[in-house]
Amino acid sequence: MREVKNYQERAIKRLSIVSEMYLEENGKETIVLQSPTGSGKTFMMAKYMQKMVEESKKDICFLWISIGKGELHKQSLKSVKREVGETLECSLLEEEFFGSREVINQNEVVFVNWEKIRTKNKETGDFKNILMKDNEKVNFPNVLKNTHEVDRIIILIIDESHAGATTERAKEIRDEIINPDLTIEMSATPVLDDRHMVVEVKPTDVINEGMVKKEIIINKDIDKIVDNEIDSEQLILESMYQKREELAQKYKDQKIQVNPLVLIQIPNAAAGETKREAVEKFLKEKGITRENGKLAVYLDGDTIDKKSEELLPLNGKIEYLIFKMAIDTGWDCPRAQILVKFRETNSITFEIQTVGRILRMPEAKHYMDEELNRAFVYTNIQSIAIKKELYNPNIIKTLCAKRKEEYTPTPLASYYKNRVDYGDITRSFFTTFEHYFCQYFEIRQLSEKEIPMPEDYYENRIKLKDKGVTTDYGKNDDILGNVTIESTEVDKELEIDNEEAFIKVGISEADLEIKYDQLIRDNLNGFAPARSIPTVKQAILYVFKKYLKLESANKGIMYIQNMLVTNLDIFATILSTATDKYKIVHEMEVNNKSDEEFNENWEIEPTKNYNPETNREIPSKLSLYQPLYIELKKGEVDKLEVDFIKHIDRKTDKIEWFWKNGSEHMKTNFGIQKADKRAFQPDFIIKFKDGRIGIFDTKAGNGHKEDDNEEKFNALYQYIYQERAKGRNLIGGLVIKDKNKFKYFENIPYISYKVNKTNWKDFDDLFR
Repeated sequence: MREVKNYQERAIKRLSIVSEMYLEENGKETIVLQSPTGSGKTFMMAKYMQKMVEESKKDICFLWISIGKGELHKQSLKSVKREVGETLECSLLEEEFFGSREVINQNEVVFVNWEKIRTKNKETGDFKNILMKDNEKVNFPNVLKNTHEVDRIIILIIDESHAGATTERAKEIRDEIINPDLTIEMSATPVLDDRHMVVEVKPTDVINEGMVKKEIIINKDIDKIVDNEIDSEQLILESMYQKREELAQKYKDQKIQVNPLVLIQIPNAAAGETKREAVEKFLKEKGITRENGKLAVYLDGDTIDKKSEELLPLNGKIEYLIFKMAIDTGWDCPRAQILVKFRETNSITFEIQTVGRILRMPEAKHYMDEELNRAFVYTNIQSIAIKKELYNPNIIKTLCAKRKEEYTPTPLASYYKNRVDYGDITRSFFTTFEHYFCQYFEIRQLSEKEIPMPEDYYENRIKLKDKGVTTDYGKNDDILGNVTIESTEVDKELEIDNEEAFIKVGISEADLEIKYDQLIRDNLNGFAPARSIPTVKQAILYVFKKYLKLESANKGIMYIQNMLVTNLDIFATILSTATDKYKIVHEMEVNNKSDEEFNENWEIEPTKNYNPETNREIPSKLSLYQPLYIELKKGEVDKLEVDFIKHIDRKTDKIEWFWKNGSEHMKTNFGIQKADKRAFQPDFIIKFKDGRIGIFDTKAGNGHKEDDNEEKFNALYQYIYQERAKGRNLIGGLVIKDKNKFKYFENIPYISYKVNKTNWKDFDDLFR
């Protein structure tokens, strides 16, 4: 059993005191243990549970939920059992509770995998796991109910609570099924509100007591290896190898039994296999292979936990671990000291939990040699963004809103266009790209039948050079070098993009292709990357062959890729212009393939599901859907929409209900046909108590996108006019906000509020 650090002892004591206080009050409260990555949260929680059963006079049991995929709950059980000995009975839910157990025993900890209890059948709404289902045997919800009935206190512990404890499914399981007497959440980056009692461990305390390394250094000393022959991939591998050898020697010199481990994360994409082969080839040349036990490889379908016993010993034989997936949250291998990550895009995001795997000190203490108190990252990137790790198992629309029961049928005519559109660029893009390529470089565009002359190729290359295109393809890769991150900053969101820290180096073929793909991806203007990038590449090759006589054979493709990547600003402008202008051509193609559908008796659906990551709940009394969810735009709710909702929500004497339309292109949303036959989906439908149905679309009043406003208004006006002729009592128009007043426009011809305010009426006139 390991030594308890001072900060850990203080946290354990505070947790115990607050727990006893809350259990006396029986308020079913929540305590949050907010403690940095690497501080030993599992260890502290194990000692807390041991303290509770040894000192408390209450009948207590514990339920430990590990949020995240994999076998983290099993590792948590091993870690807790190692620290508490026989004080607590430790059990796995799936092994102990298959009908033979009716209660959780006193002083027992049941470890649960969140994935195994949360999953429901989408059609029936029933839990999938047999442990959660109603059946002949005793299921787990019954076990929990029985445990409560014998007056045993259930303390729920949620490991890595930031990762999903606030989702609707989590709340359902916690509040309705588990119904704990006390909840303790633990996380480095918890989701907090005013109701939480927080027991906080300071990052500086963790560092000062030697639990974690003092700092992380990115690409340490790579500038000492750079030469004209080495590319960025080889540079990173060689630097990684030399640093590990240096650290291993330092441990030996100080007679410390630690064999430093290198974690090598390769891309998940198809390029990952190529990268793995390159890494294994490099390591083999250094005498490091799977056969001699110095290398371990865990890719798709593997979990590191399965081989933890081979990796965890401080003097373990394995020196390098190649993995593809993100390392499981909570996986702990204190001898891991170097992380290698290869470029997937121009900017790579390191998640806290991945970086956290190299933060821990092997023996929970600092050494005399400061180099051993540091962690190292080697990566061929230009920038780093460390962000909070977010695991959300309910990412697919788990928020559900229901239509009010007092709703009476309100049929409307709705328009939907079934677009045969995969959002992809097709071969018709060739002509568009050719046009804007020639226009930018002032090259005469050839007809399909024209054959260029040899002198044309020469003149065209001169024109590219005159526009600033360079063919100097030496050290054309910029990567960060010798950048330091303090360990106290790891649990915060931060970005590192320092041009002064850039080191020039040659680019590998694989990384050149990644940069080339990213250049295209960044300039697609909304077109689907997977289906569009190959076509854009073909268009580029077609134009370069036609006007510059550059072909893909015999390394020609690398020459072309180098030209675009080296002259990124120029070709980004051409690509962006071409894809943007191509939208008109693409729209015409789609329209020719699309089918129209008019539903004369469209109704608002009884329920609708929303994605918790892209929607926010807004309080509302009059919303037809309860609760009301509003789609986020750039991470925020639309202020105009929210202000409008608050305004109409006060009209309880005049409005029966209102409904917020969705923005997705789907039949269940309300649509109106525009002049170009595309669908327009107005923002709000309002049911007035006097029988009127109002259709309104909120717009900015500063003259922004007035062509689009006019087009939508004309479509709405025509729709209302036609539906009135059928006997429907409709009103509607565009709505803007000027200072604290809402104005609406309802008559043709459309006149912008910015041009003439007198044509716009006070919205409140509709309620008089």
